[in-house]
Amino acid sequence: MATQARIEDALKAALHAAAGPGCPPRLLAAVQHAVFPGGARIRPQLALAVARACGDDAPALTDAAAVSVELLHCASLVHDDLPCFDDAPLRRGQASVHSAYGERLAVLTGDALIVMAFEVLARAGAERPQRLVPLLRTVAAGVGMPGGIVAGQAWECEPRVSLREYQRLKTGALFTAATRAGALAAGGDPEAWSGLGDCLGEAYQVADDIRDVAAHPDWLGKPIGQDLALGRPSVALEKGMDAALAQFEGLVQDAIDAVPACRGSSLLRALVRAEAVRLVPPSLRQSPALRAVA
Repeated sequence: MATQARIEDALKAALHAAAGPGCPPRLLAAVQHAVFPGGARIRPQLALAVARACGDDAPALTDAAAVSVELLHCASLVHDDLPCFDDAPLRRGQASVHSAYGERLAVLTGDALIVMAFEVLARAGAERPQRLVPLLRTVAAGVGMPGGIVAGQAWECEPRVSLREYQRLKTGALFTAATRAGALAAGGDPEAWSGLGDCLGEAYQVADDIRDVAAHPDWLGKPIGQDLALGRPSVALEKGMDAALAQFEGLVQDAIDAVPACRGSSLLRALVRAEAVRLVPPSLRQSPALRAVA
């Protein structure tokens, strides 16, 4: 089965399992709205690619690891869009959850997705209990305190923040969780895959800073100019666009170099290169907004 179809089928199965009798219809609709249609699904793609490189001998657990990371990512987007944070009306080209269903249901949707992520892992891990505890710890570390995406978001509430630390936690932590979880699900060594997740995750945050300045909202699927408007840390605003592009390109190369020697190494490197082009395409580098900041 193709990777994208495998991910979508696993996500649909997870939501179907949560949609039992008695589930409030609007909550279920809001959760579906938050998950479908998805973005690039790069985090679950990474988890699957790493698991395959490690043998993928427990595909149900691999699917659960990939789904868990993606559901947590979706939860973070729902909460990030709330009026108390970005107050974003759009996400992935459609109304954000709080715009479509109201703020109360948006909070509950994010909460439900977090719980669902760990339920999915727990169900699949029953057949491989020796792998379940390390998986749970790895995924939880990518989300919570002190080094997960919740901590990264919380740095926006502090008077001073290290730009590098903010980037590493807010976006990078879940990428690292994805690569490590993919290895753990297949019985591989998670440490060998941390570097790939670290570098690619940080590259994503730098790309997000660049796109927030230079992209068109119709192409990006969400408002731009949020970093400046909300006073958030941004490498593009603090160091200039030339420095941001150089940092992005360096991190992409670091991610490519971090892929361990394995039977799927060429495919993983190709995935990283394709993502780099998708994130910051040549057309974006020529935008007037980008040149103005540079």
